[in-house]
Amino acid sequence: MKRIILMVVTNLFFVIVCWPKLCRMAAHPERYTKEERWKHLQFWVERACKGGRIVLEAHGQEKLPEEPFILYPNHQGMFDVLAITGTCDHFFGVVNKKEVRNVLLLKQVFQITGSLSIDREDIRQSLQVINQVAERVKGGDNFLIFAEGTRSRQGNQMLEMKGGSFKSAYKAKCPVVPTALINSFVPFDSHTIKPVTVKVIYLDPIPYEEYKGMKTLELAAEVKKRIENAIAEFS
Repeated sequence: MKRIILMVVTNLFFVIVCWPKLCRMAAHPERYTKEERWKHLQFWVERACKGGRIVLEAHGQEKLPEEPFILYPNHQGMFDVLAITGTCDHFFGVVNKKEVRNVLLLKQVFQITGSLSIDREDIRQSLQVINQVAERVKGGDNFLIFAEGTRSRQGNQMLEMKGGSFKSAYKAKCPVVPTALINSFVPFDSHTIKPVTVKVIYLDPIPYEEYKGMKTLELAAEVKKRIENAIAEFS
């Protein structure tokens, strides 16, 4: 909360001037191209990071496929989506928990990108979202799914990844991109406003041909292992 206040205070004039446009874009995303929406979101992330004393350090962007893909990062905190938005030049939607869909700024990001909210208590609705993601990816969209299901709340340590989170990838037959986040819990999930470097590492994509013979739990374990290795290497 302290860092969010810092971001707002240091960017007060920018927020006053630009907030209406962000809200218009969120209310009517169909009026803007994907490129326009994405550049605008990245501009907001850039300003938020500058005002919040956050440095984004990215590695491996060149590994991102040209064909539609699904990003599978570890889930550290509420800054995760912004960290990846600020370092990924590919437009993507997010599968988010219904509990966070109304969080200020995240709400606008979700609306602008056509993201999907999931109710973990409603199995039928969850299956619908899995199918929707698969169809969107088949249609050319990229997506981001937090396979741990919730924030780890253990710093740079991970929870187990849920096999069911990978069903959309199987249905879409698309590349899976393991993505490692380091220190992404610090900006919004800690009480410090000290300068912080958040690292985003895009790892080698796993093509459908490589994982199609694996069970979802096996793929989940493989993605988790690759992310943990990257965290150990880049920390």
